[in-house]
Amino acid sequence: MGFQKLAAIAYRYPIAIILFWTLFLVIFGYYAPKLSTVVKGHGLQPNGAYVQVERLLSTEFHIPEDPAILVFEKKENVSRQQFQLFIQQTLVLLRGVDGLSEMVSPLEREGMLKGNFAFALLAFHNGPHEMKQVIGDIQRRLPDNRHISVKMTGKSVVQADVNSASRQDLIKAERIGIPVAFIILWIAFGGILAALIPIVIGMFAVTGTMGIMSLLGTKIELSNFVLNVIPMVGLALSIDFALLLVSRFRDELKKESAAEALTTTMKTAGRAVFFSAVCILLGLVGILFIPLPMFSTIAIGAMTVLAVSVLLTLTFVPALLTILWPALQSGSKPSHTDGRKTWYRISLFIMKRPVRMALLASFMLMSLLLPLNHMKVAIPDASSLPQNYASRMAFEVYQTHFDSRKNSNVYVIAQGAGSELTEADWINAYALVQKWAIDPYVQKVDSVFSSLRMPPEQVYLSVQNPLIKSKYEPVIQQFVNDNKMFIQVTLKGEPSSGPVRSWLRLQELEGESSDLRYRLGGEGKYQQEVFDAIFHNIKFVFLFIVASNFIVLFFAFRSILIPLKTIAMNLLSLGASFGILVWIFREGRLGMEPDNIAIMIPVFIFGLAFGISMDYGVFLVSRIFEAYQQTQDNRQAVLEGLTSISRIINSAAAIMIAVTLPFAFGEVVGVKQLGIGIAAAIFIDATVIRMVLVPALMRMFGKWNWWAPGWSK
Repeated sequence: MGFQKLAAIAYRYPIAIILFWTLFLVIFGYYAPKLSTVVKGHGLQPNGAYVQVERLLSTEFHIPEDPAILVFEKKENVSRQQFQLFIQQTLVLLRGVDGLSEMVSPLEREGMLKGNFAFALLAFHNGPHEMKQVIGDIQRRLPDNRHISVKMTGKSVVQADVNSASRQDLIKAERIGIPVAFIILWIAFGGILAALIPIVIGMFAVTGTMGIMSLLGTKIELSNFVLNVIPMVGLALSIDFALLLVSRFRDELKKESAAEALTTTMKTAGRAVFFSAVCILLGLVGILFIPLPMFSTIAIGAMTVLAVSVLLTLTFVPALLTILWPALQSGSKPSHTDGRKTWYRISLFIMKRPVRMALLASFMLMSLLLPLNHMKVAIPDASSLPQNYASRMAFEVYQTHFDSRKNSNVYVIAQGAGSELTEADWINAYALVQKWAIDPYVQKVDSVFSSLRMPPEQVYLSVQNPLIKSKYEPVIQQFVNDNKMFIQVTLKGEPSSGPVRSWLRLQELEGESSDLRYRLGGEGKYQQEVFDAIFHNIKFVFLFIVASNFIVLFFAFRSILIPLKTIAMNLLSLGASFGILVWIFREGRLGMEPDNIAIMIPVFIFGLAFGISMDYGVFLVSRIFEAYQQTQDNRQAVLEGLTSISRIINSAAAIMIAVTLPFAFGEVVGVKQLGIGIAAAIFIDATVIRMVLVPALMRMFGKWNWWAPGWSK
């Protein structure tokens, strides 16, 4: 009854609805271009010990928090004195840069100048997302020298480049995706007007949502990934939804009046869109279980564009159809009789050999799962940018010469209970240092004890005596501030390695119950907290999405078996898409640079593609269910449903691929992986799953497809 009312309202008040959505576009379209200015960092920022230690290191021990790094490199013919003079002059030129709070020079701190290379640290009051203009100012001030180069890197610099590259990726993807989607629609409908309606809906949905998120971005922190996810998801869903309604309306218009055709369209295709959207929404809600800003803001952005797309489809599209139906009817070409016959023959061929076809499809999918054995996820860094970016080149030089990834630096802040460290605190700290020094996973420990080479009691007395303390002031200030002590532990292994993460978890537990409490920081701790936030909660994401989708599909189709099969098919297509991702990026195939899978990509693909691929499952099963209610013949219902909807599903899938795959040609690795992963999942789902495996299984299970305990049909 609800969908009939929507059809009646759209038929009676089409002009009012069109004016409302036009006003919506004007208001929120004004703010849409500002979205790129309000997005911040990547959002992989756990609010745990890592952040607390970073702040203490910055405020108490003058170790900059997320500093910009200047990497210097000289040629062999440049003397050490000339190199040092150039570094000094460069740092002088940077004084007065807006927001600059501290500079750490390689000429003043040991270990920051090695041979032909050196680095300096620049600390700022600005947040990482506020660094764009500052970075530009610094780059303009950097001197140009043929024999000595200086480049900038660091998390804030890399993030600024990623944000800029993401905007370029979006522009390139839209330039490719929208025209290709229009061509597919034109071919599918055989007319320009019918093809334009879904494109208009897509543009309204994406533009309006970007405006909404731009306003929301002034209140909450938005991940830069929002820039790519909203157009990718918004265009794909809104165009697909509108395609289904326009296609069904044109079919019904050949048999009924415009009002009756619109009512039938809303009761069938409109209902399918609604249930499909609910499944997608639940997939996005599941992402919220991961307590990191990246996932929450991406989910909010995708849910917003989904809501706008559904509202446009169920109100704006019927209003346009009400006004444009004479032109749609006169401009339409004869029905695709040959296409229907082709799909009928294909469906009949599959259903006559259900077991063989099911086994063949299963074998294909299983073979695509094999690369998953080699899947490795990692937190993105500067290597997610193209090799020609200065921030990536500087990062690789810095990493090679000053920050070997074979080891992990752990920063420990030990804190006493009083306002100053007591003698017992010093003894406990020394015991802690001694314990770590003999730990097989520890390479070395740097502390006030190793620097002064004194036992804890003597260090304590030295600190208490002003005359002795002044002698050791530089060392003491480096490691001690009031009731806090800084200790640096160097672990064997990369920051992302399993043993490092396990060591950090164990020490964190011990630090909470130790006589001298301590907290851990450093890159390894950051990675451990991100990994734990994702992998400790991914099971809740999975269980929620699967259980909630089962409930929705059960009520949609009044069946136990169909929801189970639909969910299982979705999981197979997602697994196969992950296999394709690993196959492409592990060895750098198809022109891609070899790389690990970005840690957030499997979650995004699961949450987004699981729901999106439900489109085709719901569209197909809805049509089969509709036929089964009329005939009560499972075989005939499957044949009729496949014959009538296959062309639309393939057109919808082609459109979805057209608007997601162009992101594979972007510059940011994570964006490439997201585009390829979703496109692969959609392709597999619309071909092997929906066109082969689903009809084969529907044929094999017969009337059991529609069985539900205690439910009379």
